[in-house]
Amino acid sequence: MSQVFLGVESSISGRRWIGPDANLDRQSQMITQETEFPPAMSNVLARLGIGAQQSILFTQPSLRDLMPNPMNLKDMEKAANRINYAVNKSQRIAIFADYDVDGATSGALLHDWLTQLGNTPTLYVPDRIDEGYGPNDEAMQTLAKSHELIICVDCGTLSHGPINAVAGTDVIILDHHLGGETLPSALAIVNPNRQDEAGDLNYLCAAGVVFLTLAAINSLRRAESMQTPDLLAMLDLVALGTVADVAPLIGFNRALVRQGLKIMAKRERVGLMALSDAAKLNTAPSTYHLGYLLGPRINAGGRIGKADLGIRLLTCRDPHEASSIAEKLNQLNDERRAVEATVQLQAMEQAEQREINGALVWAAGEGWHPGVVGIVASRLKETTNRPVVVIGLDGDEGKGSGRSISGIDLGSSIATLVKEELLIKGGGHKMAAGLSVKREKLEQAMSRLTELLKKQGADKVLARDLRLDGALNPSAITVELLEQLETVGPFGAGAPGPRFVLPFMRIAFAKKAGETHLRLTLVDDSGSRIDAIAFGAFKTNLGAELENHKGQIFHIAGRLEIDTWNGRMRPKLTLEDAALVC
Repeated sequence: MSQVFLGVESSISGRRWIGPDANLDRQSQMITQETEFPPAMSNVLARLGIGAQQSILFTQPSLRDLMPNPMNLKDMEKAANRINYAVNKSQRIAIFADYDVDGATSGALLHDWLTQLGNTPTLYVPDRIDEGYGPNDEAMQTLAKSHELIICVDCGTLSHGPINAVAGTDVIILDHHLGGETLPSALAIVNPNRQDEAGDLNYLCAAGVVFLTLAAINSLRRAESMQTPDLLAMLDLVALGTVADVAPLIGFNRALVRQGLKIMAKRERVGLMALSDAAKLNTAPSTYHLGYLLGPRINAGGRIGKADLGIRLLTCRDPHEASSIAEKLNQLNDERRAVEATVQLQAMEQAEQREINGALVWAAGEGWHPGVVGIVASRLKETTNRPVVVIGLDGDEGKGSGRSISGIDLGSSIATLVKEELLIKGGGHKMAAGLSVKREKLEQAMSRLTELLKKQGADKVLARDLRLDGALNPSAITVELLEQLETVGPFGAGAPGPRFVLPFMRIAFAKKAGETHLRLTLVDDSGSRIDAIAFGAFKTNLGAELENHKGQIFHIAGRLEIDTWNGRMRPKLTLEDAALVC
């Protein structure tokens, strides 16, 4: 059972601190005894459910050890053979990709592999507003006229009409979105979230599915002594798609992202190098950078700009063109943030008038840009710790996006609403979904969705809990310890990063940075110090309380990282919460 940590029932930001319980403490001690890992590292491994005997292998994830057999996925053999045939016969291939990061990285990955074999495919990305998500009749029929094979990536599993409308051209779907009871009449549908799949790989995003497909084709080609592109060099794309699509960093995904970050650090992909420079990323990339710096910029094209900008950047070979596209995406991202801020404020006000402690938080507004409703849903989810749906209304219809929390399957509930004809269409996966709804059915649909999510326990989640991995004194926080903690990662969805408490700290220095941030130096009774930064502290009462500390003693909670400055490495704390010691 979870227990209150350091007696903090309500911190400065109003959260209850939850620390390791007796069972996790026992597991952590066993890990330390077996491995001699430091207790802080063992605490994180225990919290992730890693046993003592698994721990050493877990900290060294390898593609070879974790690589599943691609042929175990249904339709993989048909898909691999058909794509290989198209390459060998120099057939014309079109890639129909979704407009988000997973679609862009999936399409770029497939494009990269094909072009290395001398087949330059056509790239097609639908416009979010004019065409909506997934294949549509007109686009598919137009592509079919001039191509022998169409490959849909990160979409297509629910596109019965557009797929069925294609005649004379084979269609292959490489996707991960939840499948329905029936599937479109494509030649092959490779999707770990088909209803007839075992579900062992249901955590993969589309980029992961494409990677496995290309691995299967490479295996076929090696058996015939044919050329095989180096897939390991393309893992930067897989890592970006996996993190940006909030796929859980478990199983095979851990190895993909870990290796992909190493590839990205080499700065060999022209488009990602240009985007990193535009985002002022001047350190080795981490999952944070993929999720919060690079991903949003690639998404910006599909949200409020030209839908294919992201995939064009990732497939670009000309540094000048890449720089131009990256700057454009950077500009669009700034514009997106301005639009998002307005919608977020209105959505939160509306949600609070309803109920933010129930099973579903939702809001719908006139003219809200469909390109930002998804990210606003993410922001509200972070604030409320509830599943969230945000809908932009236009005429008699609304288009929306939903984001869920760990343990609550939003995609299946959305699929139920489609089946019950409360939505025009909708689909997704556990953590995210899209939908279209008639204005007249909006209230009924959201009421039914609330009911379905309540059955899953979404209304029981404690929104104000802060989960912690234990306590550390500044003297114990070394670069070596933080490097050891990094081996437990990468961290992200499904594997939250370590968060520790520094108990009984005084604030030796506090100064506002920018409009909302606070820089601090913390010191304990022994005189050990550590620098910290509290991002967005002045958006809540946390900033003012710590800035005007009056020499009081605090428990400080946050995430530790290695700060590199002028070639020197030192520990640093990203402060997330604090509690006054009475």
